[in-house]
Amino acid sequence: QVRLVESGGGLVQAGGSLRLSCAASGSIFSDNVMGWYRQAAGKQRELVASIAFGGRSNYADSVKGRFTISRDNAENTVYLQMNSLKPEDTAVYYCNLDLYRVPGGSYWGKGTLVTVSA
Repeated sequence: QVRLVESGGGLVQAGGSLRLSCAASGSIFSDNVMGWYRQAAGKQRELVASIAFGGRSNYADSVKGRFTISRDNAENTVYLQMNSLKPEDTAVYYCNLDLYRVPGGSYWGKGTLVTVSA
């Protein structure tokens, strides 16, 4: 089984920064993509950023230039550095591990709340 544990959420003023971490444990293969998604109240969950095992990353247009995703493969950990935060970034942020070669191999953390005050 795979377990994901997120940390680093909290309350911050607009313009501030937060760093989210997500540690994965269990049977993890190198053919994977780790990512961060978010879900604001009343909205659908959306991709924020993702990063492949080899380091290739992808960002939502709304966070480009402000957020940076990185990973430590030795520790099976993914990070999301969030700078210049805006009130519209307020959401529950979820970590995802996609073992794309394994049927049903997509796993989610429980989420961490990020609140950005104006």
